[in-house]
Amino acid sequence: MQRIRRLPMFALGMLLLVAGTTALRAADVAPTVLAMPCTGCHGPDGASPGAMPSIAKTSAADMTAKLKAFRAGTVEATVMTRIAKGYTDVEIDSIGQYFAALPH
Repeated sequence: MQRIRRLPMFALGMLLLVAGTTALRAADVAPTVLAMPCTGCHGPDGASPGAMPSIAKTSAADMTAKLKAFRAGTVEATVMTRIAKGYTDVEIDSIGQYFAALPH
């Protein structure tokens, strides 16, 4: 009987644990982590070694505007439209600031 009474408390504890870990805010994620996917195509530190455009010398305002345009679908792209949809406004702003702050 004691075991049955503990079950709801255990379930509540697990629910709170899961809710707390999945509610990670964008402000808690390091900009370098948010920018990592960009470097796969646009090169380390945004300096593309190949056919993809470099993003290293892009201002924060231009980067933010471009990513938000990709997300909205107002700028056509093969992959960037899908990638940008995964970011919030705060995350996009953080990515723009990250690349703008890199040494040029």
